[in-house]
Amino acid sequence: MLCISKGDIREKGGKMSKLAIKGGNKIVNIKPPHYRWPVITQATEESVLSQLKKSISIYNRSGIIEELEEKFKKYYNRKYALLTNSGTTALYSMYIAAGLKEGNEVICPTYTFFATVTPLFFTGAIPILVDCDESGNINPNKIEEKITEKTKAIVVTHMWGIPCEMEEIEKIAREYNLLLFEDASHAHGAKYKDRKVGTFGDVSVFSLQAQKLIPAGEGGVLLTNNEEIYYRALLLGHYNKRCKQEIPSAYELYRYSTTGMGLKLRIHPLAAAIASKQFENLEKVLRGKRKNAKYILEKISEFTCLRPPQFKDYMEPSWYAFVFHYLSEKLYNIPIDKFYEALKAEGCEELDRPNSTCPVNYHPLFQNPGELFTQYKGKIKYKRGDFPTAEKFHETSLKLPVWHEDSDKEIIDLYLRALEKVTQNYKELI
Repeated sequence: MLCISKGDIREKGGKMSKLAIKGGNKIVNIKPPHYRWPVITQATEESVLSQLKKSISIYNRSGIIEELEEKFKKYYNRKYALLTNSGTTALYSMYIAAGLKEGNEVICPTYTFFATVTPLFFTGAIPILVDCDESGNINPNKIEEKITEKTKAIVVTHMWGIPCEMEEIEKIAREYNLLLFEDASHAHGAKYKDRKVGTFGDVSVFSLQAQKLIPAGEGGVLLTNNEEIYYRALLLGHYNKRCKQEIPSAYELYRYSTTGMGLKLRIHPLAAAIASKQFENLEKVLRGKRKNAKYILEKISEFTCLRPPQFKDYMEPSWYAFVFHYLSEKLYNIPIDKFYEALKAEGCEELDRPNSTCPVNYHPLFQNPGELFTQYKGKIKYKRGDFPTAEKFHETSLKLPVWHEDSDKEIIDLYLRALEKVTQNYKELI
């Protein structure tokens, strides 16, 4: 079956328009950028200016730091929230605070942004990669076969804002007495069976980087109900005043409060001011994204050579991005590169082929980490071809932003018309 959608894209006189890549007029002729995020409102500017006048360095849990952490605690119903200077350092804090060390193994997703896994290299623990399912998330049916007596934890990533199958994964973690970690960096506000992702794990981490749904520019947050993990995360990167403020003097490691472990991983107060104000718009943004994503899903489903994102009815994605798949076998095996280049020529500037976000076994760091981390020499030797589902998922992926305003429908329709034009003029690409 050919990849043909409803309707035609025709020029005056009924003539089928030529592809822009072949000299025709492009469909999307609006000046880029076609997607702007984050939205810096006047309220956000005022929040930053207000904080600028108060303080640009906060040593303890007070002011804007306390305010933002309380918002996360309340929204996710967690006992502890700890802001950091990035999502990566929040992940690092999680692994260190959980006591992972050499000789441990951690079950990890293969298809994820590498920073989900790379902080493990600083602990000595071995990342045990697991292939994904059709959603791109870790496949629960492949986890148990990777568990050994050395396994200490499972970490999952809710890729592109689509929740993992948390009920099944949570059951496995309980059965084998493993710690469960969530990297929810893409998934602010996403839900699995009416429960927010980030509330299943012993610890969850969110990124506040500029493109995330709660942007700080740079930042991260660690959430947990585990007191021991929280205190150790404080000692890792929040020494002196904050440790002394929050860690009980009777706690066995309190004597290290002045120095902690010697690192400073605090978020900048101005970044916290941005995120705190942006947090107030999260539910509105989620409603808009879900509405527009539903519309895009319906239209993408009309194309036989495109597969929309896969998720279950009981999941509510956050729609950090809209990742769909090009099925070349449905379009005379025209390579994805040609298909992508034709769409870009039509003016689809925001269309992307994810690159650095790929199966982590593609990266030299996972093929031969021993050159950078000597303790791993000869211990990890992943290679291309090890994880066929994740690799196919990546190689066929195309990514669009998910717009959040009703007024964005115009640009969405233009992108959909560009898809229609390219698929109808496929012969020009053969």
